[in-house]
Amino acid sequence: MNKKNELAPLQPSRMDALKKFLFDNKVIVLFVVLCLICLLIADTTLNYVASEVLSRFGRNTCLVLALIIPCLAGLGMNFGIVVGAIAAQISIFWVVHWGFTGFTGFLLCLLISTPLAIIFGILLGKLFNSTKGAEMIAGLVLGFFADGVYRLFVLYIIGGVIPFDDPNLLDRGFGLRNAFDLNGSLKYSLDDISFLTVMAVLFGIMILSAGVTTLFRMKKGQAVDKKQVLTRVIIAAVGLVVSIVLRFIPFFNTMLGGPRLKMMDALMLIGIAGIVWALYKILKCKDQPHTRTFVILVLSVIAIVLKFVPPVANQFAFVQLSSSSYAVICLICFFNNWILGTKLGQDMRTVGQNRGVATSAGINVNRIRIIATCISTVLAAWGQLIFLQNLGTFNTVQQQTNVGLYAVAAILVGGANVQKATNKQAIIGVFLFHTMFVLAPLAATRIVGDSAISEYIRMFFSYGVIAVSLAMHAWKKVAKPKKEEEAKSDK
Repeated sequence: MNKKNELAPLQPSRMDALKKFLFDNKVIVLFVVLCLICLLIADTTLNYVASEVLSRFGRNTCLVLALIIPCLAGLGMNFGIVVGAIAAQISIFWVVHWGFTGFTGFLLCLLISTPLAIIFGILLGKLFNSTKGAEMIAGLVLGFFADGVYRLFVLYIIGGVIPFDDPNLLDRGFGLRNAFDLNGSLKYSLDDISFLTVMAVLFGIMILSAGVTTLFRMKKGQAVDKKQVLTRVIIAAVGLVVSIVLRFIPFFNTMLGGPRLKMMDALMLIGIAGIVWALYKILKCKDQPHTRTFVILVLSVIAIVLKFVPPVANQFAFVQLSSSSYAVICLICFFNNWILGTKLGQDMRTVGQNRGVATSAGINVNRIRIIATCISTVLAAWGQLIFLQNLGTFNTVQQQTNVGLYAVAAILVGGANVQKATNKQAIIGVFLFHTMFVLAPLAATRIVGDSAISEYIRMFFSYGVIAVSLAMHAWKKVAKPKKEEEAKSDK
């Protein structure tokens, strides 16, 4: 009897935890269910779905990650990232005209688009400061306005007002062509970098960032954990040496030396990294390690084992990932986490939570909001460059049209809202949104029997995702106070 009485209270707590988890992640759960239903109806191969989704993930995630900083700074979902995409497209136009190709051309695009994006970000930030409380509407309207000005520029002013005589880019004597191929110029200019080179660069950046951060904190008189910094530098240095040495080992050079990494090889590497991280956490933790550590350890072992299971390995044998695009995604995630840990990041959080408190604390609210907008615009410009060099086709007139719409829809699917967004939510959102984006038209075509309906289905889901996600987040916001009142009444 005593044992039964002791065990009885555990069941409701577990059920309550499950209900809380489902309620907190209801948007994600809804779209996971929808993706599974579409997968069953579409009757397509997992190989095709994985190839499409992972390719889209590599070229779209940077644009979604550009939304995190302004969201935490109280600006909501920044539909104004369209101006960042326009800055990138202007730079591509000039670089292609000048004849630069490959990685050199890509770097030149970065050099041109970054100052343009900063200027656009400052102007956009000033607009947001003039429309406090209605930033999302202002960003959306400004996006349409910027789109119109950009179209006027590329369709008439170039060649019509500004003298221009490039027959490969002009259409009917003035205005750029509606679309042109980037093959032979900027296509795969970033994606053609080998995986081992990418790893060496990443570890080098880790060493450099550790040194710069330490010097900055010492200059500011802040406490520095020298042991922790030394540990990070040693780990990064070992990784740098290993990535260089592996080039001279034929087996690893064949597997990792190319610009594309096979999905199963990537899964194995993630599994090895997960095991190393989990063992480090277990050895470091003096008390009972967190359950999440053991879960990651088990999942990492499974990831490695799957590499050697023939049915699974053969199913995804031809799925490849762009090493450089995924590396840039990791860098931007690291940058978002790093900047939010700085004084500037803390000021952004304070401004996002309460502008009145931030003003009382001596924070220049308008300045912080402009900085957050500039960061978002610059990241959006870089994300658009990564997108276009991977896509390989530049639609001069319409390429920027749905940038803000798709990015906002993706991050909302990941569980973010207008007040809070994280790297994890952005990554989950991109996977789910683009899985739905791939499967929904196939499922609709199979049901209706008309392939022409696919584009309408894509637009329906793009706008529908935003509407449903915002509605469910609003429901959560309303339901939370009710639960708190019920809990108080029960007491």
